[in-house]
Amino acid sequence: MRTIAFVTQKGGAGKSTLASCIAVAARRAGERVFIIDMDPLQCLVKWSNANNNSDVPVEHVPTAKLSKALAALEKKGVTLVVIDAPGDNSEFATAAIRAADLCIIPARPNVFDLWGSEVTRANVKNHGKDHVFLLNQCPPAQQNARVEQGAKALQAMGALLAPLVSARVDYQEAARLGLGVTELNPDGVAAQEMRELWSSVKRRLKKGAPAAKIEPMAAAKAGVKPMAMGAQQNAKPTAKAEAKPMARAAATKRAA
Repeated sequence: MRTIAFVTQKGGAGKSTLASCIAVAARRAGERVFIIDMDPLQCLVKWSNANNNSDVPVEHVPTAKLSKALAALEKKGVTLVVIDAPGDNSEFATAAIRAADLCIIPARPNVFDLWGSEVTRANVKNHGKDHVFLLNQCPPAQQNARVEQGAKALQAMGALLAPLVSARVDYQEAARLGLGVTELNPDGVAAQEMRELWSSVKRRLKKGAPAAKIEPMAAAKAGVKPMAMGAQQNAKPTAKAEAKPMARAAATKRAA
């Protein structure tokens, strides 16, 4: 059994939406999935209640019972646990980080989320946990400069998952109906993003390997110039690479 946790100290980055959609995508790919909602607001519990037919169970688990809950889920044959942590530095978020095999830190392409990502990354590293960044709610192509700056800043801090996730109505509608985007509109672009994202996460989980490089096709969907994100013109579609090191201060300045 593997455990992933969506964590960030900046609220509004889309943790719950991403957690629910990737959980459903993983379930449709054959995983036995369970969602643990550690946010006191219990948004994913409410999401689950909106769809009584969901085959992805959700439960709110307090920190004191997290270890026992994970052990019980493993005995039941669950292969993937997705933890949705609150957007703060509370005991709930810390417990989620400690329990995770991989911490996914989502951020929108704005300077406030990028600053928050730095703090979250430091907390995750202090606990010795593997982590990746995910650029979420990317704007339309005509605003690609802001996305490019956000991608560079996150790459400077560590690996960045592919693909970038765009701001799409399907995500909002799926959340309202208690669905994942792969259920709401299986042939839609948002559904394809989630299937690709789950594939990237699954590869990362196997051996803590570096996240996949964002390829030209994935970058084009979000309106990002591939070369600006470190992609080489002749790179093969399956190539993987770590982001080029950059000074954090310089990256933050460009992101601003």
